[in-house]
Amino acid sequence: MASPKKKLQGLVAATITPMTEHGEINFSVIGQYVDYLVEEQGVKNIFVNGTTGEGLSLSVSERRQVAEEWVAKGRNKLDQVVIHVGALSLKDSQELARHAAEIGADGIAVIAPFFLKPRNKDILINFLKEVATAAPALPFYYYHIPALTGVKIRAEELLDGIQDKIPTFQGLKFSDTDLLDFGQCVDQNRQQQFAFLFGVDEQLLSALVMGATGAVGSTYNYMGKKTNQMLEAFERKDFSSALNHQFCIQRFINFVLKLDLDNCFCWTPDYVLHL
Repeated sequence: MASPKKKLQGLVAATITPMTEHGEINFSVIGQYVDYLVEEQGVKNIFVNGTTGEGLSLSVSERRQVAEEWVAKGRNKLDQVVIHVGALSLKDSQELARHAAEIGADGIAVIAPFFLKPRNKDILINFLKEVATAAPALPFYYYHIPALTGVKIRAEELLDGIQDKIPTFQGLKFSDTDLLDFGQCVDQNRQQQFAFLFGVDEQLLSALVMGATGAVGSTYNYMGKKTNQMLEAFERKDFSSALNHQFCIQRFINFVLKLDLDNCFCWTPDYVLHL
């Protein structure tokens, strides 16, 4: 069974893919981005080519190059680099999984295929298994985000017996607001030592109460320091302070949601790196 250097836990920044004004990937800022995350935000785990990184809008070649750069620039600075390798094509996903292993990534994650959607748990697990098998030495994570995939298979159902089919399975990135499903994932798998990584930043405190062991999100790129303060308060059972930190994070997210994203707010690397 695959075993990472240490369990993936705490904050994991879902990285933005930096672009030039001409739509080309701006590799030159990734080293600076790594330093910013570590030194300014206290975040040492990253999730590359996911939703925030627009991985599914990139070509396979671009995704490989982005993964290579993050692994190279993060070496000896980051704790874990997890590469999202999900794709609509099984062969593309397998190629990206093999590539992640070759370049020294610490784990891979896969989203459910969402055009010709899997109709049930068995079909989905078979797809995930085929990808995981392409990188048998890497920890494997399922990326559950039904609002975008339209795949409504409950994570609790999927996790039931999953290591029998996918021995490298290490955990779940749960990007959904269904805390009943998330809570049952934790409750029904207490003996498995899975990583339960919550993916809805504005509800993280609720997920911590339910047993989340970490979190993957976009806001940890620039609110990692504040969120770490919430995690620390929760750990020392200072729930009043933890709640105040969560409310602060919510106020920021609520403010952003009210903006006209096309005209008033731009998620560029320069913006992130200068926050």
